[in-house]
Amino acid sequence: MNEEKLKQIRSFQIRHGIISRSPLVAKIIGTILEIAETDISVLITGESGTGKEVFAQALHNASKRKNNKIIAVNCAAIPESILESELFGHEKGSFTGAQAQRKGYFEMADGGTIFLDEIGEMPLSVQVKFLRVLETKEIMRVGSEQSVKIDVRIVAATNIPLEKAVAKGKFREDLFYRLNTIRLKLPPLRHRKEDIPLLADFFINSFAKQNDIDFTGMTKEAYLALMEYGWQGNVRELKNVLESVTVLERNNLVTPEIVRNYLPKDKIFSQNANLPVHTGKSPEQAEREIIYRMLLSLRSEIAEIKSLVLKKESVISQEGDFSTAIVPFSNLSNLPEINLPVATPSENRTKEEEISRLQDLSNFSVISDAEDVRPIDELIKDEIYKALRITNQNRRKASKMLGISERTLYRKIDEYEKNDK
Repeated sequence: MNEEKLKQIRSFQIRHGIISRSPLVAKIIGTILEIAETDISVLITGESGTGKEVFAQALHNASKRKNNKIIAVNCAAIPESILESELFGHEKGSFTGAQAQRKGYFEMADGGTIFLDEIGEMPLSVQVKFLRVLETKEIMRVGSEQSVKIDVRIVAATNIPLEKAVAKGKFREDLFYRLNTIRLKLPPLRHRKEDIPLLADFFINSFAKQNDIDFTGMTKEAYLALMEYGWQGNVRELKNVLESVTVLERNNLVTPEIVRNYLPKDKIFSQNANLPVHTGKSPEQAEREIIYRMLLSLRSEIAEIKSLVLKKESVISQEGDFSTAIVPFSNLSNLPEINLPVATPSENRTKEEEISRLQDLSNFSVISDAEDVRPIDELIKDEIYKALRITNQNRRKASKMLGISERTLYRKIDEYEKNDK
């Protein structure tokens, strides 16, 4: 992607309030820039809470229809018995309670965009009439025999796989192909973890500012705990959790333990190291990942013990030691080893300025100094030999301590002995 394109994407993000540095999101925005000025129908897919309405609004605001309305309709929230009337309108006396003629959402959106959320929940009887609207650009009110021309752009969204709905006979195949001309597939938050610190900072500051809350701050390890969680509810879940933390923990320096208190106990980690799950990885890869997770957890615990021993609220060693970095909320941006985005709630920035500031915080990494990074294999080897020393070379106890099978431990030791020869 060339420099000019990247500038266009960044400018688009600032204008439309999209906080991300993920390449996956940048690719989606690149597609939006290509199709924004057209009237082509767009299908937005993705899990619940990934921001489908945000992207639909951004697409509308970037189009030639931006000076007209965008009407958002949640197809799953309207009872089937009245959905047709809500979408296409009705004539006076067309059914009991129809005391006057009423325009539907399609007519209200004339000249603009209609965003049909949860399109997969639309009943088959309404799908037939919606397909006709796509083909003829005309609607017919309930109880009327006269067509009404409309000029709307269709943006639909769903969190269920429409292909499966088609296979089950719950969604019309011809309608699916008409909608699926351009598809924007939004990634779940667990696939764009580099965005979590940016979003966390934005949500905390926005909520604190709106409610005049003086929020103390979060440790770096707390940000890492947010990144460790699976976020099945995606951005919406992250926002809700952080609003609770901002209100209830305003006077505390938020640690990983505090963060985990606000998360479902059975879903703290994106993968539970203690349960057998199908990951599509080889046993060796899965075990290596489990051990690495244990090392990260151990490192976090050591950091907390150090902070208690030193009896300081904020400690940053002259060498920039990651394990002792526990700092006030307003100072996180000055850390030498982790570039977490932080702003104090009292700073008077507009939404656009705040988003621009967040987008400028590039190259986020947990550890930025190359000399501090060691290969995972070396870390695993060190921990295995450490466990063996602690247990007096008792391999059964060492395997339990490491959380791996005894068979795996034997294989690893044989591997290391062969390499050391």
